[in-house]
Amino acid sequence: MTLGRIAFLGSGETSLAGGRIFETLARLIPDPLRIAILETPAGFELNASLVAGRVGDFLKTRLQNYKPTINLIPARKKGTEFSPDNPDILKPLMRANMIFMGPGSPSYLARQLRGTLAWDVVRARHRQGATLVFASAATISVGQWVLPVYEIYKVGEDVHVKDGLGFFSDFGMHVSFVPHWNNAEGGVDLDTSRCFIGMERFEQWRKLTPAENIIVGLDEHSGIIMDCEKGVCGVHGVSSVSVLKNGLAEMYPSGASFSLSELGTCTPPDPLETGIRPEVWQMILDAQAAEEEDQPSEEVLALLEQRKQARAEKDFAASDRLRAEIAALGWRVKDTKDGQQVERA
Repeated sequence: MTLGRIAFLGSGETSLAGGRIFETLARLIPDPLRIAILETPAGFELNASLVAGRVGDFLKTRLQNYKPTINLIPARKKGTEFSPDNPDILKPLMRANMIFMGPGSPSYLARQLRGTLAWDVVRARHRQGATLVFASAATISVGQWVLPVYEIYKVGEDVHVKDGLGFFSDFGMHVSFVPHWNNAEGGVDLDTSRCFIGMERFEQWRKLTPAENIIVGLDEHSGIIMDCEKGVCGVHGVSSVSVLKNGLAEMYPSGASFSLSELGTCTPPDPLETGIRPEVWQMILDAQAAEEEDQPSEEVLALLEQRKQARAEKDFAASDRLRAEIAALGWRVKDTKDGQQVERA
């Protein structure tokens, strides 16, 4: 088991600062880069695919040097065709080595993902080394406790706490995350910090969570990258992150780093025994095996390289001979404006 890195963004996943965080992570992922973007956080919106699609378009351009394959995962709502329990729409998720969730409703996301196949796959892929990136609503939802922003700030409900997805509970940690920590859209007349609800209501919410709950506040256009293998959290972006525990707050500016132990004692889970069903592991392994069968062998790749050289030298007889050899191995060569491509014959 090799735990992947985890990034939490306070906002701005498609900003300059967010792009730099994505690129930092992409640089550390072996080729090929396969990105899965879940539509779940905004699954209640009529344009959920557009919300996720904007992030996909941004990453396609920002990470173009890494030639990413980007898949939108329309796991929008339980009990529908686009359910987080539908294995057919989750296949790209099972092979992704970067998984992103972002804007939407924190409480909706937690409600729709809790106990689902999609959430099991996300956690399992992280234990296989995949990088996870959470921003905005998803940053709140994956923690132990959800700050129900819309319900408090927009609807006017009393301050209350909802259960989060508890990603770190598998590691024996009790951590919650609050993005938009330093928001100032309200100007001098309205305190919109602490994810729009303001200091006073945030303190009410914090006191409703258990004493062992550690809160990470993420400034806008800022975030942290957790290296679970090295036990280090690095701060990135334009501002800072704050860690609240035991009634005290510690602020870490961009460029700083701190020990993962600041967020609790991290005990890596046994991959097969902690909270993920055995059939989910088997489903992922089967999907990955099927993908390997769809990849050309080293022999085919070597013949392709020889054919590329032959065409560059205008030795078309050799090019045709190599095409036939590749076909005999079960692959069809297609010449495109972007070069040679192969597919299963």
